[in-house]
Amino acid sequence: MVVNDLGTSLRGEGRANDPAQEVVAEIQELGGEAIVSTADIADFAGAEQLIRSALAAFGKLDAVVNNAGFVLDRMFVNTSEAEWDAVVRVHLKGHFCVARHAAAHWRDRAKAGDAVSGRIINTSSGAGLLGSVGQAAYSAAKAGIVGLTLVQAAELRRYGVTANAIAPVARTRMTEETFAQMMKKPDSGFDVMHPGNIAPLVAWLASEASGQVTGRVFEIKGGAIQLYDSQRPAVELDKGGRWTCAELSDAVATLLARAEPPLPAYGCD
Repeated sequence: MVVNDLGTSLRGEGRANDPAQEVVAEIQELGGEAIVSTADIADFAGAEQLIRSALAAFGKLDAVVNNAGFVLDRMFVNTSEAEWDAVVRVHLKGHFCVARHAAAHWRDRAKAGDAVSGRIINTSSGAGLLGSVGQAAYSAAKAGIVGLTLVQAAELRRYGVTANAIAPVARTRMTEETFAQMMKKPDSGFDVMHPGNIAPLVAWLASEASGQVTGRVFEIKGGAIQLYDSQRPAVELDKGGRWTCAELSDAVATLLARAEPPLPAYGCD
């Protein structure tokens, strides 16, 4: 396993090898094999270096788990261009860069006649599925990851590669301030917010057992797992011709009356 982490702050500042090295040490203590990578995954060349490191160290590439990110929370009207670019770069472009080089490797192997069983696991968020007040850039990037996952699933199936996304709800350095109240352990003793609750789903999606599952989005929190499906129309009216502006008032009212109300964005009362 290659563990990649720049070791930046929650705001994406600075660098340190400690976070990645700590994870590698834990894997090795459990009898696994792992190496550290501090490549910048949102840099196209850096992402290629990451994939090459995995191939050089282990001889093959089985799965990519895209999970890098940081937050610069700001109400939309106060978000600066630099803040927007920084968040979208790491979350969305970072997912693109790593998976792009991995997919090219798997495609080349498939075209050479090798049997390929590749896995891409992308990390979206409830913010990407529903929106989150004060997190416009983060929500947009995470929503973009869902769209990216759908395209990857459609295009890469022919090469033996699946692509799925998860929207995890768990305690991390990135979320501990945003979801402070949700971090409290319940009286039952089951820590709903423990990040270890997410790991089995990631491991399963990376395994051979998930080979028939692709283009799906799973939200997981504690012991609850949900399959999200927002890629289909809810209700429809077909006039059989062009609508006028006057007609659309009644038409849209009819659609809204037939449809389920939208789920509120995170942070809404």
